[in-house]
Amino acid sequence: METILKVENLGKSFKNIPIIQDISFEVRKGEIMAILGPNGAGKSTTIRNIMGIMYPDCGTVKYINRKNIPRNKIGYLPEERGLYKNVKIMDILLYLAELKDYPLPKAKDRVLAYLKKFDLEGKENTTVEVLSKGMGQKVQFIASILHEPELLILDEPFSGLDPVAQELFKQEIRNLAAGGTAILLSSHQMNLVEEICDRLFLIHHGQKVIYGNMEDVKREYANFKCTIRGNNDHQELKGLPKVQRVEQKEGTTILYLAKDVQVAHWLKHLPEHLEINELSIDRISLHEIFIDIATNKNIQRKKV
Repeated sequence: METILKVENLGKSFKNIPIIQDISFEVRKGEIMAILGPNGAGKSTTIRNIMGIMYPDCGTVKYINRKNIPRNKIGYLPEERGLYKNVKIMDILLYLAELKDYPLPKAKDRVLAYLKKFDLEGKENTTVEVLSKGMGQKVQFIASILHEPELLILDEPFSGLDPVAQELFKQEIRNLAAGGTAILLSSHQMNLVEEICDRLFLIHHGQKVIYGNMEDVKREYANFKCTIRGNNDHQELKGLPKVQRVEQKEGTTILYLAKDVQVAHWLKHLPEHLEINELSIDRISLHEIFIDIATNKNIQRKKV
């Protein structure tokens, strides 16, 4: 798969305090790559260095082996919103398309199609200032993809969206990737990231913690957990082999299992007298991996 964006050994400091150190990853054509981390981890600094909003102290950012990223080939949805509030939606979107050297007749047709797709049909002459936060997010998303970029960078794209709009965005992001767009996505909504992203780069304290394919990361870092719905004694279950910790609330017990557990064999250790209304075994979520890393708990830091 062709590499569209390649970041190598990126480093940036402010007042001699390192913000990011030795950051390296790539984004490939047709994939959705997540860049994740707690607040202050260095995600926004990394994105700003990629965009040329600031310049790194060391390292390189290459677009298809070119040192300069052509601005008409990249789409960017920033975390901070920046639309002109007293300008009509159509006018601002056409203006932004023109800045990208995109044909205006084609841009106008795409604006109308996207407004319809995102439930904003008939609002092309509405000014941004009267829109809700979610509607404004939709307009800014349209601005980032209107010119058909080869590389799309989305910083907190689901912010302010209701569940229906989140589904629309997820589907459109998948469609863009299926059409060959390389997508770099940053979000704190781990459930959505886990649903749509192919690979991830997790950064903490300005350094790489995890980098790899989503499924490989889950196998490496996400131990199994067993969820039992029923009224049971958590102390008894805590004593079972390979159980690292137990959580219990409202008739549900969650057993977090050791990494080397053999699930089929382990199930034989469950007491016969357990009350089991439902039982499921799956791996812990990306959200739980993120929390463990952000709070320096159980994740053993190993480079992927």
